[in-house]
Amino acid sequence: MRLLAFFLSVICASFTSLATASSTDSEETVSCTSLTATGNSEYPPFLWRESGHNNKLLGANVIILEEIGRRTKLNIEVVHVGPWSRAQSEVKAGRVDLMAGAFYTNERSEYMDYFSPTMLHTTSVVWQNVNQKFEYNKKEDLVGHWGVTVINNSFGQSFDAFARENLNILSVASLSQAIKMLEAGRVDYALYEQNPGQAYATMMKVQDRITARQPAISSEGLFLTISKKSECNTFEIRQKIALALRNMKREGFNDKALARGLANWADKAEVATSEK
Repeated sequence: MRLLAFFLSVICASFTSLATASSTDSEETVSCTSLTATGNSEYPPFLWRESGHNNKLLGANVIILEEIGRRTKLNIEVVHVGPWSRAQSEVKAGRVDLMAGAFYTNERSEYMDYFSPTMLHTTSVVWQNVNQKFEYNKKEDLVGHWGVTVINNSFGQSFDAFARENLNILSVASLSQAIKMLEAGRVDYALYEQNPGQAYATMMKVQDRITARQPAISSEGLFLTISKKSECNTFEIRQKIALALRNMKREGFNDKALARGLANWADKAEVATSEK
């Protein structure tokens, strides 16, 4: 009789455990039907803020994330949370789930999981004031000069390591601030991606006063990542997103998204220029 009671208690405990697990899985699924994403909002044609009056982001990366959401049936909201440094802090803390575009670095991999394949690729270059050029043929030519870039910006593992050891680079809060410093002659060069830098230079009407130099300092893949502290960082969610990304890359969707991002930014820049 005691033996029968023991087995009954074990069976009841097992059912209770299964019910609890089922409940947990259900709660996880419900909580992860919606995710938030952010990124560098001074990053056209990949990302930019719609206006100073709201936190909506536009650009190629938003188009890609919207398509991922459609294919995975996940609601992904891409929002501006502040400057690039703040965006990284929010994802690191898990307050925002996804980073809509980041280079790979060992430091970032400690707090974000990277999806493969990359969303897009981007090239980073040295920008110079046309009236204050110095000889530049390789990264070593930057030694001894003062540069500027945006806080917490990365140019890939290799160049970042070289810069830490050899270069004098100031960090500022925004790309527009860095461009103003270069245009005013307060620094010798600026480091930033070529497409976003050119887009902002055109909008600020300084495209004839600053120039991108070759060779590029890096050409890096732009990854979608998820915070390791995100409640939605589950195997199921990661698998869904990775599968969607692979299919989209194979179909050429991401390249079409980049073309749309370039066209949309050109329209915005034209309107901004005509209003000045």
